[in-house]
Amino acid sequence: PERPFFLYLAFGAMHAPHQAPQRYLDKYRGKFDSGWDVAREEWFARQKEMGIVPPETKLAPRNQGVRPWTELSANERAFAARLQEAFAAMLDHTDHQIGRLVESLKSIGQWENTLFILLSDNGASQEGGATGVFDEMKWFNGIPEDVDAAVKRLDDIGGPESHCNIPWGWAQVGNTPLKWYKQNTHGGGVRDPLIVHFPGGLSSPGAICPQFCHAVDIAPTVLDVIGIPAPEVVAGVPQMPVHGVSLKPVFENPAAVIERDSQFFEMLGHRGIWKDGWKAVTRHKPGTPFDEDQWELYHLAKDFSEADDLAAQEPERLKELVDLWWKEAERQGALPLDDRNAIGLFAASRRAGMPTSRDLFVYYPPVSHIVSDACPPVGRGWRMTVDMLHPEGGGDGALVSRGSINSGFILYVKSGRLHFDYNYFHEHTRVVSGEALSSGSRKVEVVISRRADGGGDVSLLVDGVEVASGLIPRLVFLISSLGMDIGRSMAPVNRDYVAPFAYPGSIRTVTFAVPPSQPRGEAVAHVRAVESQQ
Repeated sequence: PERPFFLYLAFGAMHAPHQAPQRYLDKYRGKFDSGWDVAREEWFARQKEMGIVPPETKLAPRNQGVRPWTELSANERAFAARLQEAFAAMLDHTDHQIGRLVESLKSIGQWENTLFILLSDNGASQEGGATGVFDEMKWFNGIPEDVDAAVKRLDDIGGPESHCNIPWGWAQVGNTPLKWYKQNTHGGGVRDPLIVHFPGGLSSPGAICPQFCHAVDIAPTVLDVIGIPAPEVVAGVPQMPVHGVSLKPVFENPAAVIERDSQFFEMLGHRGIWKDGWKAVTRHKPGTPFDEDQWELYHLAKDFSEADDLAAQEPERLKELVDLWWKEAERQGALPLDDRNAIGLFAASRRAGMPTSRDLFVYYPPVSHIVSDACPPVGRGWRMTVDMLHPEGGGDGALVSRGSINSGFILYVKSGRLHFDYNYFHEHTRVVSGEALSSGSRKVEVVISRRADGGGDVSLLVDGVEVASGLIPRLVFLISSLGMDIGRSMAPVNRDYVAPFAYPGSIRTVTFAVPPSQPRGEAVAHVRAVESQQ
């Protein structure tokens, strides 16, 4: 108990999927039926009343793409409101878990002896699109949500059979009173709450401090508070210089000035820079020249919400900040700029040195769970081979499983027969062998060939002989963010079984063979050929 501890606790909240126990979901039924326009005005008024934002703060204009709530159809409103209910329920549930941590610290007599820092990592997400999504992976695959179909499953939202995310309208509310969202470098993307509890270390507990600070300041603050200098060398390796500054002076005096020069921002081509209370920022359109970006200028010291663009009135100051941005971008290794959006980045993840850069993946069990970033790319054709020893008398279980009930695929044995199920967002393509799998050493293969129309032909083979085949209407590049299991299925892909569905036989190896990527010119020609047929 006398030994100090450091805890970094990263919740899944409020990242999608938004899920919570039923009692939390029930608590928020109907709470958002008035819509995002009313909620945004109410939240803004409450922020002013509580002193969270300065009294002169303006509510930033509606983000482009956010329709007035009254213009939505009945189905769109019902779907959007239910998505926000799930968001609120998950946030409430997370708050309860933070409370459990606080109570635990109190129970061991350490609450009064602990520096407790609570912060968010970014603004509200824009990955739900204009309507919101029942399954976020649709957004990452560029698949629009069918709201009229989604409302038939309203009661599944927030539960294990959804992977939902809120629409832009509710994300805009979450970022009140700011502009834009996560990914952007405007306030809605990068301005977040920071709450500090430090008994005996704060001169004015409860004070709201307006000083500019950044996530890079947390580490130097912790080191400063406990009186330990940042190490210059760790295990013989020289360390990078500390980029942030300590916030301890503000703990001692809420009006203290934080000595920092500037702060650089860049995300997916969106750029920003802060210096002496001023901020230059631009929102980049992917695929367009960076020189065409329209830079904006805000005096954050007087304009909390970035509502008044002063670029035209202060051209020299703007130029100075933009020039500084380029200098900082070079100094911090941010060049060349990469403006591919999330879909483009994920699809292009076969970079040298990354697990997905391989064309052949061989797994030697026991090896499970495999995170999604280390899984084979399955957006094109692929061949999966399972070298196995099937037990005498048979035995059911999962051989290879990837994804979940929302999307994924699984190869498994049930009632003696081989099954392969490709789950395209709750639309299942199943192929099943006609006869039971005989015991002994077996080589089971799944071969998928991508078709020009985006679908795929699937064949199931045993010892080189095809035992079943079928047509998958559509293959997706990003089938799931939940990773892969071998010899079990921790997240069921269908309702045929219950997790973990462990296979009782012996799996010697699992091999994925993925054909090399097409050269860029061939890929572009292929895409254009497909588009010409639509």
